[in-house]
This record gives sequence, structure tokens and C-alpha cells, in this order.
Amino acid sequence: MKKLLISPSKMALAEQESQIYQNILKQATDISLNLMAVKVDNHPDDFLGWCYELLDVVTTRLNFELLESTQLPTVKKLQTLLKDAISFLQLKTLRVAPWPVICEYLKQNSDRVLLNEHLALCAHIKLLQQTPFQDLTAEDRLAYTGKHTANHDPAVYRFDVEFFASTKGAKAFHQQVDDQPHAVSTALGHIPLTGEVTAEHYQAFVMAYLHLFVGCDDKPTLAPATRLLAMRRPDVFTPITSTKSDALCSALNIAKLNNRDFERYWQDVVLTVARLPWFAMAHAQDDQEQQLADIKALLPCLFFYFDEDANEQSNYYKLLHKPKRSTGNVNTSGRKRSKESAEQIVDRALAQDDIPQHIRDKRDSIVQEVEKGRSVADTISLMRAIFG
Repeated sequence: MKKLLISPSKMALAEQESQIYQNILKQATDISLNLMAVKVDNHPDDFLGWCYELLDVVTTRLNFELLESTQLPTVKKLQTLLKDAISFLQLKTLRVAPWPVICEYLKQNSDRVLLNEHLALCAHIKLLQQTPFQDLTAEDRLAYTGKHTANHDPAVYRFDVEFFASTKGAKAFHQQVDDQPHAVSTALGHIPLTGEVTAEHYQAFVMAYLHLFVGCDDKPTLAPATRLLAMRRPDVFTPITSTKSDALCSALNIAKLNNRDFERYWQDVVLTVARLPWFAMAHAQDDQEQQLADIKALLPCLFFYFDEDANEQSNYYKLLHKPKRSTGNVNTSGRKRSKESAEQIVDRALAQDDIPQHIRDKRDSIVQEVEKGRSVADTISLMRAIFG
């Protein structure tokens, strides 16, 4: 373990990496005796590999029974520092990596970063572009804006709608979205769906977005706006969140953003990402690469650290594996659906390729059950059990 802890001192670390290493060592000192009890055979010769190895030590190999209760916050802080370091180091590779390397990384780590689930979200949002924002169902608006609810039936929303920058904590933003969907649609309309997006387009969007909050006690913040922009044009705008923007800015070697930096977001994030080598090189060798090229501005989101059990942390996974209630026809939200809403969500579920024709023939019966409050997934599952 001692060899592992001191090995970065022999690496050619840049100034930022050296500071990260020193911060990690400060936390490790408080639990040094516990760390020394862990046997380590793998000694990576690169700093990223070192961070992964030490994170595995303090997450899965440390004897937590021997830790004092006062040491647990130190371990938690150490884990956070290591995850942040991994995010920074992986994002930093985007400065120089060519497009084939980006694609290969995502293919090799597709399970870990939940690539198929992220792509499914993007495909769903692309379909929503055909409908004015104000005409979307409540669930689709939340899918677009990045807030998960129990009404996102896993039979239709086969992904976590909070991927690519969750906005679940932006209460004022969601209140304005609920109150002024037409105004949100107007703001989005300033960003063309195809072709070049100019600074003028962006500025017009920002003015319309800021106008949403006129008369509101809360001030408009940047992160939710970037979510809207990223879903409108995933090949142009990279979404940010308050918890991850620091790592992104550090990796791109730009000054940290505050939550009102609308002008700097365009200059320092959008234009910086657009100048990265792989961004201009983005092209397709196969169907998956085409999907990646279509959402190239979102790809930095997939270079943050993902836990080994990231799939189980997905809201989609949690809903899909939520224990079934013994009582029959009540959904997890406890509210019935209108016939129009039920029909829309059922039709989307039945459009999935894995739904057999004899189940599709039961559409009206499924709609009736969904109107009562049963989830689409449960209803289709019941139909399968009854009719084979």
C-alpha cells in the first residue's frame, strides 16, 4: 500500500494533477493505518489508473469494521475526491483525443456509462421535436427538461430522463415551465433544429429564457437553460450542472462558471467544445457512431465518473424493479390518467419492437387499465401472463 500511495510522486504530473494528488494524500493520512492493512498487487504507472485503484481500495477493500465512526466522513471525502479526479482526468483527454478514440472509449465502456440508455433518451427527445413544447404530455415535458417522476412508465421511458444534467432541484425553473409552456416553446424556437447555431440565435434564446422569470422571486439560473438547449440541439450545446461544471471547466482549462454566466457559457463552453479535435472530426463508420455524431456535444457527459452499479442507480432501473403492490389497479403516483394521456402512453409502449401482435390487439383493454391508474408496464405484463 505504501508503494501505491507514493507512486504518483514519481509520475510526471501537471500542476493541477499534483494539487489533486496532495489533496487526496491529506485525506488518506487520517486513515493511513487502515489503508496499510490492505494488500495491493496492482500498481498503475499512470495517475488515472492510480485513482481507480485507490478508489477501489477505499470502497470495496477497506475493513470498515475497524474504522472509527469519526473516520467515516474522511473515507467519504476521499471517495469523492477520487471520483472527481477521475472525472477531471477523463474529461481532460477530450482536449487532444481524436474522434475514433472517443468512439472506441464509449464502445469499450458502454455498459459502465449506460450508453444504450443515454442514446434511448436522445432518440425519444428527437421524436418530441416534431411536437410544439406546449402540446407535449406532462411526462414528455419533464423528460425534455430533465426531471424524473413515478409517472415515467418504464414501458415507454426506457431510460432515466435525468441523464444529461438533471434539473430535479430547480423548483423555480419547473414552476415557470408548468405556468408558461408556450413561452418555453417560443424560447426554444430561437434555436434552429438544423444548420448553424449562431451567437444571435443563442442570445435570442437567453433573452426569452430570462423573460420567463419576470415577476418571479427566484432568479433564472444557467444549468436548467443548458438542459433545454442540449435537448434542442445535442450536436451544439453541452449541458452543465452545479455539481459537475467545475470538473468540466478545469478539464477544458477555462475559468469556473457561476450560475448566471450565460454569456461565458457560450464563449467558454460551447465554442471551446466546438474547437476540440474530435468534435470537428465526428463522422460515422456504423449506426452507433452516427448516433454519437448526432449528439456529439453531449458526449462530455459520458466522461464523468460512473459507479460500478450505475445501472442500479438509474431511475429507469428503480422503477422497473420496484416491488409490485398486492392491491390491484393503483399506480405509484396514486393518480388516474385521462383517456387522452392513457392512449398516448399506451400507443408508445405498444410501438416497441418486442411487443407481440396479440398484445397489441388488446390495446383498448390496456388503455382502460391505464386510465384507472395501473402502469403500462404492469398492464402489459399482466396481459402477457394471461394470453401468453
